[in-house]
Amino acid sequence: MVCDKPRLMIAALRGGSGKTVVSLGLMAAWRLNRGLRVVPFKKGPDYIDASWLSAAAQHPCYNLDPFLMKPDEILASFIRRSELGDISLIEGNRGLYDGVDIQGSFSTAELAKLLGAPVVLILDATKVTRTAAAMVLGCQLMDPEVPIAGVILNQVGGKRHESVLRGAIETYCSVPVLGVIPKEVHHYFPERHLGLVPPQESRDAAASLDFAARRMADHVDLERLWEIASRALPFGLPAGAFDHGPGFDTLSQPVIGVVRDAAFQFYYPENIEVLKGMGAKVVEISSFEGKSLPVLDALYIGGGFPETHLETLAGNLVFKESLRSEVERGLPVYAECGGLMFLCRSISSREGQFPMAGVFPHDIVMEAKPQGHGYTVFECVGDNPFFATGETFRGHEFHYSRLVDGQKAGPFVFRLAKGHGIVAGWDGMCYKRALACYSHIHAVGNARWASAMVAAALAYGLERRHVVLDRRADPDGRASVLSGYS
Repeated sequence: MVCDKPRLMIAALRGGSGKTVVSLGLMAAWRLNRGLRVVPFKKGPDYIDASWLSAAAQHPCYNLDPFLMKPDEILASFIRRSELGDISLIEGNRGLYDGVDIQGSFSTAELAKLLGAPVVLILDATKVTRTAAAMVLGCQLMDPEVPIAGVILNQVGGKRHESVLRGAIETYCSVPVLGVIPKEVHHYFPERHLGLVPPQESRDAAASLDFAARRMADHVDLERLWEIASRALPFGLPAGAFDHGPGFDTLSQPVIGVVRDAAFQFYYPENIEVLKGMGAKVVEISSFEGKSLPVLDALYIGGGFPETHLETLAGNLVFKESLRSEVERGLPVYAECGGLMFLCRSISSREGQFPMAGVFPHDIVMEAKPQGHGYTVFECVGDNPFFATGETFRGHEFHYSRLVDGQKAGPFVFRLAKGHGIVAGWDGMCYKRALACYSHIHAVGNARWASAMVAAALAYGLERRHVVLDRRADPDGRASVLSGYS
């Protein structure tokens, strides 16, 4: 495979400079004004920015994370998915050189070099003029191999402000200023504790994206940006690079449910794609509808914001009782973060205490500050339905919730070398075939996750059908007890 499509990296000197709004606006403007198919990518493990990028491009946004993924895995994922569009736009995270170590090993800059993507710096010009050139020049000198191709100025105060900024940057840094975005008093993209409010919960998502598109069309040189993106050199996939591997050789298509609604929305599209690629049929389920679970071979409950929908979740007795019943029967369930919270006995917030599914006899409380934030590295040390002892994984966590008396949730499944988890250094609790943890896993960097999900689903599906056959043979159900669930 070869990547020969135009591509562009949107980066900044720090978080909060406006690169998300610029990225959203560029995607929407290219799509609406030129009819281009934009494939969006987000550097890092972020779900919320990625969901906005998906909405702007009308195309799934894929994550690229040098900490969670090996270089060949990133290249393979990028090449495969960039072929789906006319141009790929990658939004960086934090500052251009920021990472988890002083070398910036997992930074936006390193990702740009790996992908050969021209970099456009978004510079917040608030209360700065000529010093802006020193900032850009510092980024150029820090690593001359980073292909900085231009600058977009944000929050510019007026023509005089623009004149000094543009003149200084183009004189001292020899890179073009590709856009000048004036100060904006209105905030079209509201935020809360984890960043932007997700588009699934925004009442004005379409209006916000339309605003961003008009902003870029009016103040940014879209044609020149396209030309820069088109100059990116082709590159190929190294021999022996990452592949998800073949699907399972089976006549049975396992059915895996995915709980997806406004409360549970944090799913990497790659995770769902890999499950399907391995032969699974993925069925989306809403926790808001007063329905029992359909017939499933496994269930995946991702993260999200259950804390903002507590009354709805607490009131859906049919769904909760159905889920509890299926867990008791042996349904394999994999739950991350918000999914863990929902599987517990209750969630407490400022509005009160709300009963949840009650699979785990533990209570959750929401706190004002993050209880776990950042990358995780963990080893499987306890029995569970998905992973073997000794397997290691990389993930990330970002949660304001914690378990009351979390120590009582042990023994834990995962020992953390990095991260917090349920209690310091430990994550993952298991009941029957339900496994819940705070860490989020990305399938591209953890290929074992998807195969474990499908294998568990296949095994349970065979067992479930065997029990049904036994019940048909013995209407009184005695045979089903003999073949029961482990």
